Amino acid sequence: MIVQQEIEQRLQQQFGPGHLEVANESHMHSVPENSETHFRVVIVSEAFDGKRKVARHQQVYALLADQLEGPVHALALHTYTPGEWQQRQGEAPQSPDCLGGSKAG
Repeated sequence: MIVQQEIEQRLQQQFGPGHLEVANESHMHSVPENSETHFRVVIVSEAFDGKRKVARHQQVYALLADQLEGPVHALALHTYTPGEWQQRQGEAPQSPDCLGGSKAG
């Protein structure tokens, strides 16, 4: 839970989001139990106003560079402005099931 907390704290401090979800989805992948390697992030912030999706993701990747070099293997990002979030009615896509590694049929 330490990596998840670090991610949440950094995103809170940098973006002051109106909505933030950081979900550890490692259990959905072929990793050891209690891993913190795969995360899904939903973040809604005015800091994303006027920025394309790629620029938003680059901001988040730069902020979380230490985690991405170490324990974090995958980061699913869903970045929205408050207006976009309202249009989506507070819903972000769910992550698909993992089909890699030993989970493949």
